[in-house]
Amino acid sequence: MDSRLAQFAALNQKDKAPAYISLVSEILARQDQSFIAPDLHTLVETVVQDAGIVVGRQVLSELVRNLGTGGISDHNLRKRVAEETLNTLQPRIVSYEEQVNSLRFQLADLLETEEEWSEAARVLMGISSRSLPDEEKFRVNIRIVRLLLEDEDSVQAETYYNRAASLSNSTSDRETQLQFKLCQARISDYARKFLEAAMRYHELSWLAEIDEEERKEMLSAAVTCAVLAPAGPNRSRVLASLYRDERSADLPSYNILSKMFLDHILRPAEIRTFEERLRPHQLAKIAISSNDQLASTIDDDDSAEPSTSTRRGPSTVLDRAVMEHNLLASSKIYNNITFRGLGALLDLAPGAAETMARKMIEQGRLKGSIDQVDKLIWFDAAREEDDAQGKAGGLGDVEQTNEDTGAPFTKRWDLQIRMTAANVETIVQHLAEKGLVQQSAVTA
Repeated sequence: MDSRLAQFAALNQKDKAPAYISLVSEILARQDQSFIAPDLHTLVETVVQDAGIVVGRQVLSELVRNLGTGGISDHNLRKRVAEETLNTLQPRIVSYEEQVNSLRFQLADLLETEEEWSEAARVLMGISSRSLPDEEKFRVNIRIVRLLLEDEDSVQAETYYNRAASLSNSTSDRETQLQFKLCQARISDYARKFLEAAMRYHELSWLAEIDEEERKEMLSAAVTCAVLAPAGPNRSRVLASLYRDERSADLPSYNILSKMFLDHILRPAEIRTFEERLRPHQLAKIAISSNDQLASTIDDDDSAEPSTSTRRGPSTVLDRAVMEHNLLASSKIYNNITFRGLGALLDLAPGAAETMARKMIEQGRLKGSIDQVDKLIWFDAAREEDDAQGKAGGLGDVEQTNEDTGAPFTKRWDLQIRMTAANVETIVQHLAEKGLVQQSAVTA
């Protein structure tokens, strides 16, 4: 090998490129593969150091092309050659930018097949983007985000997602746009913006370009995120949309979805079943602020009783979502409730239960008031129940004139009528879209 390289070094500059290229083909064609990697490494070092940039680019382009077209069939050998060539070219990356980028793409493919997600992402991070068009930069950033999320590295993934977002208008390729939308949903999911993630997942679950099984997974992810989202009118609208989606009935999480939509109290056994299907980031522990800890201990006179819980707040994201839901559900059942009674319902200390109710009232997610003298939470009987559900049925912002009869059951009856009308309207719209009902009959 050394003698051949010495002969090539004595050739004229115009004859060096064909000689080195023929040697590349000769090395790759060997039956004995044990010396392929060291010989190619020696060849690359010689070409880079002595042959000049023009010849070096021609030889390296031929080597990269052979690697990409299956010149080396053995996976591990191909990976070794790519890594060693990149290490040799690293000090001269400016001179061989195109060849280095091509090698990095190939090495990332090899690592991805081995499910080395983070390693593949790091290889792609080293790609020089100066010579790449905006559309290619966008694709590279999206691929990095997907690989990092596979290893649940959401912090670094969000950095590259923001880079991709600034280039999102650079492509009209539908597949790339769908990958970007999926990254949006997953980034929101990992960032615990569950309400936003649920809406994005649900939107994707309707796209016909996506495989049926994947759409079902996205619908399931949408339900999971909606359950974990903070309780309130906005979440109720998303729950209504998912509950009225006929595909949701086939999901394992349909039971908890229906109970949340119908404002039923959730029991521990149901929560444990749902918890088993959550991903690690959705089971993250949450810290209780020092202010909330202090507030939850004030006027906590009943804590000495054996039946009173001593918990000062929710411990996980799911724990918080369930407690807030049960608090909201209790507001549909009771006109008022004591701190101690609410604490027993939520498995919290009375002071902690009051703190949770106070925060939800402050944020506009619960209609009511707190009487700290009598240790009572009063729920607002005049709340607009259709805020969360009536508009979600497709009726839009309809001006309602409510008669104050003083009977909460009458309001619930009115709500059921509005929900039934909304469901009928949705069914008719689906039938009209499928051509099963005449359009004139729908508009009449």
